[in-house]
Amino acid sequence: LVSTVHALIVGLFCLYILWFDDDVNANPVWGDPNLVKLNVAITCGYLLYDLVLLACNWSTMGDSFFVCHHLAALYAYGYVLTRGVLPYFANFRLISELSTPFVNQRWFYEVLKYPRSHRMVVLNGVAMAVVFFAVRIAVMPSYWASVFATFGTPEFERLGLGAQVAWITSCIALDVLNTIWMYKIARGCYKVLTGRGGRKVKDDSDGSFTSDKKHANNHTD
Repeated sequence: LVSTVHALIVGLFCLYILWFDDDVNANPVWGDPNLVKLNVAITCGYLLYDLVLLACNWSTMGDSFFVCHHLAALYAYGYVLTRGVLPYFANFRLISELSTPFVNQRWFYEVLKYPRSHRMVVLNGVAMAVVFFAVRIAVMPSYWASVFATFGTPEFERLGLGAQVAWITSCIALDVLNTIWMYKIARGCYKVLTGRGGRKVKDDSDGSFTSDKKHANNHTD
């Protein structure tokens, strides 16, 4: 529930900034970061909360991918909060939160013991796969094109090596994780739509369609 509320607030705020914050869009590296810092601060607070939740309930919710994801995000967002740099790129990454409500809804259906073949479960699963792809995978070319466009510019040089490394390495790590999760979601989607998936599946923490008795951590940030 907390994850879904966070995703809706941050995701919609992200779209507002992308559409209406002219200063950030005009200068993606050094534009006015005030609104972005507020959005990033909300996300950092949530990520810290979630890390504590994972640590306290590791046997039932623990997932090393989520820990890596959260730490990479906090590492990069720390520069945004302390130095106000890269506001456009930091905010752009938060568009991925729009897929989280669909991933979380899957968990609610499992707790309510909806059969995996139920129409609502299937529709939510298909929506999850489509939105996850749209906001996490399909945007990669556009995002990285904007990143490469800054290389060699005075604005990029002003960042310094520390911010440059934090920015690029964290983005690579997050995109690798998103690609892995997309593969697992697509595989689960294919199994459900073709009727080939068994009831018991070994790994259920990736946000795919498959079920597990384990109380899995089903959100991806």
